[in-house]
Amino acid sequence: MHEAGGSSSCIDRRAFLAGAAAVLVLRPFGTMASSGDSLRRFELVAQPVPAPLLGRVRPPVAAWGYGAGVPGPEIRLRQGERLRVEVANRLPQETTVHWHGLRVPNAMDGVPHLTQPPIAPGERFIYEFEVPDAGTFWYHPHHRSAEQVGRGLYGALIVEEPEPPVVDRDLVWMLDDWRLTKQDQLSETFDHPHDMSHAGQLGNLVTINGVDSSAFSLRPGERVRLRLINAANARLFALQFTGHQPTVIALDGQPVTPHEPADGRVVLGPAMRVDLVLDAVGKPGQRYAVRDTFYPRQPYDLLELIYDAKPLRERPLDTPVQLPANPLAEPDLGRAKTHEIRFEGGMMGRLSSATLNGRPMNMRQMMSRGKAWAVNGVVADGHTHEPVLTLERGHSYVLAMRNDTRWHHPIHLHGHSFRVIRRNGQPTRHREWQDTVLMAPDEAVDIAFVADNPGVWMLHCHILEHQSGGMMSVIRVA
Repeated sequence: MHEAGGSSSCIDRRAFLAGAAAVLVLRPFGTMASSGDSLRRFELVAQPVPAPLLGRVRPPVAAWGYGAGVPGPEIRLRQGERLRVEVANRLPQETTVHWHGLRVPNAMDGVPHLTQPPIAPGERFIYEFEVPDAGTFWYHPHHRSAEQVGRGLYGALIVEEPEPPVVDRDLVWMLDDWRLTKQDQLSETFDHPHDMSHAGQLGNLVTINGVDSSAFSLRPGERVRLRLINAANARLFALQFTGHQPTVIALDGQPVTPHEPADGRVVLGPAMRVDLVLDAVGKPGQRYAVRDTFYPRQPYDLLELIYDAKPLRERPLDTPVQLPANPLAEPDLGRAKTHEIRFEGGMMGRLSSATLNGRPMNMRQMMSRGKAWAVNGVVADGHTHEPVLTLERGHSYVLAMRNDTRWHHPIHLHGHSFRVIRRNGQPTRHREWQDTVLMAPDEAVDIAFVADNPGVWMLHCHILEHQSGGMMSVIRVA
């Protein structure tokens, strides 16, 4: 595994925490909702905002957000309801909103020039669709994503089950990192060529729900549903809850057989989500670190779990945590057609040439045009181009994906969820449903799904600098 970043991207959390309170309570998102039995109406205003990333005692960071801060308002509704969101653009550039992980109609997918015209400054756009799946999702721009998401434009979208598991608290942690200057403001280095061709833009400050937090309070005996969302441009997380055994109950919003995370680490690539059930087994006054160990040379404590003096109950709940399945069509592997998708390029890779806008180019020529990545030998330049595949609606398919690079890639398919059925030729243990699958360097991953949502759908790396650097394609379902 390659190390991410160098001295400029090494996390110095203690320096940033200086002057902040010793214990911070993670602030909840503001929730915007309306009355009505089946139609839920929301408004999102994309605009520059001051973000207190470093705590209230430090000057705010000039960011972009939906509404008053970062993250944007939490949108929460029930499975099967209809969602209507009016988006107002008060940014100095065009934007869109993509509903990550939701199986929406193609016209509502929020991809500029492919599914809709971008929303110009001063204009509005209305998204409306039903939500078929319960789970943890999120929303963010798909226009100039490396910059706009990097400035803070994102929020959580939670779809509740009709009968959710019994917990004492249902919480969202949106994880992000930020590259700040010595003046504690955002570095204007979006899509830097080095970041684009290597690991992507890694920051020097990590936040949870827009705050550089040092602690999270628990009451002995309580049960928490923790919805983790990785909103970072490029940072991968591998969280260890020391002294605890969290149970994974959903991946990318889709239920999975409850299990403990492999090696005790909860791994999230950019855009991925993991739902955990965390039982508070500590005693009053005890403290336990939540550590991020994905980059071995840069481990750090994300925060501490601090136990309140007053227990909630003597022992944790003993109630089921298995989530009900969502209405996903099961792929027929016996009849599924297989297509190979190869992700290529980047520094230290084997890609010598690829096609950009119909012209063959070597890596030097690609880099001079801000590109370094390819999908099946084609470098994407914008969101509209010839589909890498055309699939027949209602049929089952296997995508045999190969990461022929030296870097990790979280690969996201729009409009569908898929089963991860094999890694390096070996069957997966849980055959998990996902919409974003993390591929390690040189790894082969096979995914299977039913192409049941018509339209032209993005398939791309969700390290946003890799996406803008050419690792992006489209699949047509007709």
